[in-house]
Amino acid sequence: MTPPRKLHIKSYGCQMNVYDAQRMADTLAPEGYVETASVEDADLVILNTCHIREKASEKVYSELGRLRAAKDQAARDGRGMSVVVAGCVAQAEGEEIIRRAPVVDVVVGPQSYHHLPQLLLRAKTDGRALETEFPIADKFGFLPQPSRQAIRSRGISAFVTVQEGCDKFCTFCVVPYTRGAEASRPVAKIIEDVERLAGNGVREITLIGQNVNAYHGDGPDGQPWPFGKLLYRLAEIPGIVRLRYSTSHPRDVEDSLIDAHRDLDALMPFVHLPVQSGSDRILAAMNRRHTADDYRRVIDRFRHVRPDIAFSSDFIVGFPGETEEDFAATLALVDQIGYAAAYSFKYSPRPGTPAAEMQETVSTADMDERLVRLQNLIDSQQSAFNRTALGKTVDVLFDRAGRKPGQIAGRTPYLQPAHVNASDAIIGQVLPVTMASLERYSLFGTLASMPAFRAQLNDAAPAGAQFQTTAGV
Repeated sequence: MTPPRKLHIKSYGCQMNVYDAQRMADTLAPEGYVETASVEDADLVILNTCHIREKASEKVYSELGRLRAAKDQAARDGRGMSVVVAGCVAQAEGEEIIRRAPVVDVVVGPQSYHHLPQLLLRAKTDGRALETEFPIADKFGFLPQPSRQAIRSRGISAFVTVQEGCDKFCTFCVVPYTRGAEASRPVAKIIEDVERLAGNGVREITLIGQNVNAYHGDGPDGQPWPFGKLLYRLAEIPGIVRLRYSTSHPRDVEDSLIDAHRDLDALMPFVHLPVQSGSDRILAAMNRRHTADDYRRVIDRFRHVRPDIAFSSDFIVGFPGETEEDFAATLALVDQIGYAAAYSFKYSPRPGTPAAEMQETVSTADMDERLVRLQNLIDSQQSAFNRTALGKTVDVLFDRAGRKPGQIAGRTPYLQPAHVNASDAIIGQVLPVTMASLERYSLFGTLASMPAFRAQLNDAAPAGAQFQTTAGV
């Protein structure tokens, strides 16, 4: 028998890249590849790249320098190693990668990785292979389904792509150029994916897309379905106890999504809703096409139907032309909304985007100082939010062994890590946990006795309670 070939994938960036890495592994499995955590003994190494942050390209070239040494060592050991650069840096800089990095055998964009087997064969024949076009055919129609073994090895939570690309063209963002126009998968295909995952032990699904709530895939009735209607249908699939989604745009929050948060116990009350800035002037320069008040009204719509809902967001500090007054508006928005978590970054120009040509730059010193102030405010809000769990009994979906012997870890509805001492038999279950302590961002507690927990549920809950049990066992 031919021994299996070893595949190492290093993935950078967003959840979509995590999903793409898994699908690349699934695509290569029929070719005899099995995954390995070690670069040194890999026959094929894939760098699955992200182009969102500053110096993304430099990080790729730095990694390629290390891979050159590993590839040379493999050759001295009498075996071959192929190197692939995939993802958004590949899409944006394919020709440049081929020119600058002789170690690379294949460069492939995120819309074409289903062609990896053919591209590897082409590289053996021609020396190199490059594919960064946006193919007309939908790649999802060509991707093999993951094996039962692969699904089970990845745990009880899974990503499912429902939408790719973006039509918003924010002036700072490369996504429309690297991922293409918005495209939504048919409802039937998504249902098929989720049913297969649920049938192999997956309990939690996170629906992902560059602009996930812009979903408009064809439904079985022949009509395009909005995102909320898709959620209602997926909540009916046996075995799925939790639904999440990311990332959303404030302009695409339609009524069916709000209604889903009101009606679906499986839909978690935690929404990542990027705003980027609290200044209307900066939002206009970013081409976000919403104002700070528009954003506040969207938050209010969610909270009206689900008082216990919590939010995270993205913020860019130091966008070209941002004044101290603009930044103060961002702090005011954060203070008013109150976030459970948020991601904040200093602005970095991405080549080819309109913002990269803007002249009113903000000094590095001002960006650094503003970022510290913003992150201090966000950290204080996150700490306060986490402390509200102490003394309460909260549902936790247990998904893995903890770092300490006898410890099992999981996530609350708000994605907070939670730890208990228990048998690993509880992995895959949603169980009530009474929270006793907090260490930085992680909660620690004990499994609540079921009779005591039911008694707690029979008590009248105060209006606007922070936590609400939505999924039991």
